[in-house]
Amino acid sequence: MQSRSPASRTGRPRSATADAAILAATREALVELGWSKLTLGDVATRAGVAKTTLYRRWAGKNELVVDAVAELFDELRLPDRGSLAADIEGVVLQFAAILARPEARNGLMAVVAESTRDDALRERIRTSIVDRQKRLVVEGRTRAQCRGELPQETDPTGSARTIDLIFDLVAGAVVHRTLVSAEPADEEWVHGFTRVLLLGLAGAATESAEG
Repeated sequence: MQSRSPASRTGRPRSATADAAILAATREALVELGWSKLTLGDVATRAGVAKTTLYRRWAGKNELVVDAVAELFDELRLPDRGSLAADIEGVVLQFAAILARPEARNGLMAVVAESTRDDALRERIRTSIVDRQKRLVVEGRTRAQCRGELPQETDPTGSARTIDLIFDLVAGAVVHRTLVSAEPADEEWVHGFTRVLLLGLAGAATESAEG
C-alpha cells in the first residue's frame, strides 16, 4: 500500500510543542512496545493529544516513525576537531551512538523494511533523513577544503556526486556494522574505518604494514 501524501490544510498553525511531544511519545512506544504493537492511539495517549491531531499531521504510522527517527539524527553535529580525520571520527562515533539507541534501531529497521514495498515511504526516508544529514558531509568537506586537506571541486554536478558517495560510504558502513552485523562501532573500529576511507584500501594496507 502506498503512503498518502500529506494534504495541505488551513486553520490553526501546528503546535511545535505538540509535535515534539508526539515524536517523543513515538520513540518511547518503539522502545516499550516495538514496531508491530505501536499504534497511533497509544502514541496519542502518551503525548496527551487527541488521535485526530496525529492524523492531521501524519498519514499513518510509517510516516510518524520516520519523523521520530529523523529528529534523533538531527542531533548530529560536526565540531571542528582540527583535521578531516578527527572530524570524521567524531561524527561517526555520534552516529553509531544514536543507532545503538533502541528507539533509533527499532524505528529505522522497521521503516526501511516497510519502504521496500512503499515508494512514497522510501521517498520520505530520503528527504527526512538522508538528504537532511548530507549537511554534515557538505560542512565537513568545505572545512577540509579550507584547510587544504581536500582539493576544491568546481563542477557542481561532480561535487554533488562526490557528496553522495561520501555519505553512502559512511552511512552504509556504520549502519551495516551496528544494525546488520550487530558489532560495536567503537573507537578502534571508527579509527580503522576512517583510515580506509581517507587513504583507500591500498594506502591503509601500506600504513598498517609499516606500523
